[in-house]
Amino acid sequence: MTTITLTSPGQHDAAARELLDSVVVRFAGDSGDGIQLTGNRFASVTALAGNDLATFPDFPAEIRAPVGTTYGVSAFQINFGARAIKTSGDAPDVLVALNPAALKVELSRLKPGGIVIIDTGTFTERNLNKAGYTTNPLTDGALAGYRTIEVDVSKLTLEAVRPLGVSKHTALRCKNFWTLGLVYWMFGRDRGVTAEWLKKKFADEPQVGQANIAALDAGHAFGETAEINGDLTGYSVGPAALAPGLYRTITGGEALAWGLVVGAHLAGLKLFFASYPITPASPLLHALAKLRPLGVATFQAEDEIAAVCAAIGASYAGSLGVTSSSGPGIALKGEAMGLAVAAELPLVVVNTQRAGPSTGMPTKTEQSDLMQALYGRHGESPVAVLAARAPFDCFDTAIEAVRIATKFMIPVIILSDGYIANAAQPWRIPAVEKMTPFPVRFRTDPENFEPYARDPQTLARPWAVPGTPGLEHRLGGLEKDSLTGAISYDPANHQRMTDTRAAKLDRIAEDIPPQTVEAGPDSGPLAVVGWGSTYGPINRAVTSLIERGYNVAHIHLHHLCPLPRNLGELLRRYDHVLVPEMNKGQLVTLLRANYLVPAEGLNKISGQPFKIGEIEAAVLARLEQTAK
Repeated sequence: MTTITLTSPGQHDAAARELLDSVVVRFAGDSGDGIQLTGNRFASVTALAGNDLATFPDFPAEIRAPVGTTYGVSAFQINFGARAIKTSGDAPDVLVALNPAALKVELSRLKPGGIVIIDTGTFTERNLNKAGYTTNPLTDGALAGYRTIEVDVSKLTLEAVRPLGVSKHTALRCKNFWTLGLVYWMFGRDRGVTAEWLKKKFADEPQVGQANIAALDAGHAFGETAEINGDLTGYSVGPAALAPGLYRTITGGEALAWGLVVGAHLAGLKLFFASYPITPASPLLHALAKLRPLGVATFQAEDEIAAVCAAIGASYAGSLGVTSSSGPGIALKGEAMGLAVAAELPLVVVNTQRAGPSTGMPTKTEQSDLMQALYGRHGESPVAVLAARAPFDCFDTAIEAVRIATKFMIPVIILSDGYIANAAQPWRIPAVEKMTPFPVRFRTDPENFEPYARDPQTLARPWAVPGTPGLEHRLGGLEKDSLTGAISYDPANHQRMTDTRAAKLDRIAEDIPPQTVEAGPDSGPLAVVGWGSTYGPINRAVTSLIERGYNVAHIHLHHLCPLPRNLGELLRRYDHVLVPEMNKGQLVTLLRANYLVPAEGLNKISGQPFKIGEIEAAVLARLEQTAK
């Protein structure tokens, strides 16, 4: 075991720092230790330093698991660098473990030879027993092969905040900022921004704010003045070559919220969002509730069914109705979504997927709702389905969903997931005034009005706002006459209406861009095909293999229903197709059924995102088999 010990001060200036291309840091502790707050502050300061980054909040589902147990471990991982960052990283280079349980759960993730910062003050016999240790890992050799910084963070935090006169309980709640100060020093981060943020956050409790600032400064001073022996002299990660513009960090939930607002603006509509709280979809409701000054109306309904029905009612009245949930809530919304299909009203439904079935693992990520989005309603109920690939992509995906829903008068499902919703990335703020509007044209002329007459290009029926003179008409779940909207049980009419609703998807396919190749050749021995949040690890793995001379391509699907019209022809140019998914093989089943291509699944259902190394290994194994 290598233990970091003390050297003389003044050795840690910028010239002594080791220059790194990228770094993965993982913070871990009890769910009451402020780990997510710590990680988010580090991410914000890292973004201000000009690095590209990706984060992964990884927290328990329990509101308050037993303190000190492995069930209560909360973690936050960030990958940042001077190059393009597309995932939150595979194995961490640095692990911060604030108690024995965090070390127990997270140590196996750490890269061999990596740095682990340990709060030794928490390694009491009681806490070791709670974490399931029979011996002390600080002394039994469990840390051999890692570089350790063993510090009594609790003791040093108490010393740092003692002059401020806060209680011991309050003082110990500052230790996450002591640790953050040390990590700030380690990577040359400016702590001034965080100090100002703390002053604002605790404006009503200035003593608490000052205590956290004192802890932050003390942790930084420890790194700056305490002797750190051997090869740990601090690190420097230069700014990434990002396109010029105004940037901020953004989570998937925030990006979806702003995309929906901008989409409604481009359509010339008011946005009405109705939802019922559910993990991990709730951040979208929280974000939109803050945007009421922009004309957004939000409604927290009493249940999932009420939420979707309220959104449908808003669309019927001439607004853009939007609802959201996760898999269990989407199941409850199914019947009402069928109503929106039959009534042919625009509706946007956001599904932030989580691990299931049933309650499953609410705070863990999965991609297992694709089949539910495509077919999870009774009867022939075609809807359009889009998938966001990363937090920043949620903005454009939301706008595209609004465009399709209003142009074709059809419900659109957006598939996100728990990883995308909570992860953060730098995002260049777009110029909304330069975006192309797609204004809705309501029917106002009563002459020859037929509520189900079709636009010849889109097959959309007219959108007539209730109360418009002369445009009285009936909508509902019972089948309607294909022109008049009167209730109809005629067999030929039902066939015609069913075929017409399905044909809308064909018109959408003609309206969306053809499928392109993200990286690599447009033909060859192997294409890796993905959708959703697998984008980052697939793209990084494929581009890395291409740089090493391997003949492999990456294709990523944004539109899942309808699929791009050229997708089948594109896939047939490859000898083999590998489909990594966080499910048991839903997209691969779809591709094989639609195009009869030799697609093979790479499946992971652990609640954790794919690692780059996992995909690289799978690709190399397939290429080796192909070469035989």
